[in-house]
Amino acid sequence: MPTPLLTHRLDVRFRDCDAFGHVNNAVYFTYFEQARASLWKTLGLSGFRDTDTSGVSVILAHAECDFRAPARFGDVLDVRLALEAIGRTSFTYGYEIISVPDGRTIATGRTVQVIFDYARRTPVEISADLRDKLSEAPSGSTTL
Repeated sequence: MPTPLLTHRLDVRFRDCDAFGHVNNAVYFTYFEQARASLWKTLGLSGFRDTDTSGVSVILAHAECDFRAPARFGDVLDVRLALEAIGRTSFTYGYEIISVPDGRTIATGRTVQVIFDYARRTPVEISADLRDKLSEAPSGSTTL
């Protein structure tokens, strides 16, 4: 995994767990989303999640997760987010979820986001400004 742009710390909530007492597999995608939203907010891109006045925004095109070890209610996890690639119209984030107390890798994953024009219903090229913004790590602490 490339150097993380951000580490998002979270506590496993009771509602995250299934009948077997561990984090439900679908919840890991929410953890990835929380890290993305935290990064975008820190970089001043929080409004980017919603269609702006131009009708251009971002869509999630692909998501994958590999489950390595169970996490349980009350665990403290770090979600590390790294930029793996930027293409012409899309960019890929890699994720690693780590148990804070013991350093175990809980899960790894990847998402592909596409810059999308909702009015034309087609992908659009990533601007130079956005390309620079997506590559920058937040200033100060990377743990949010």
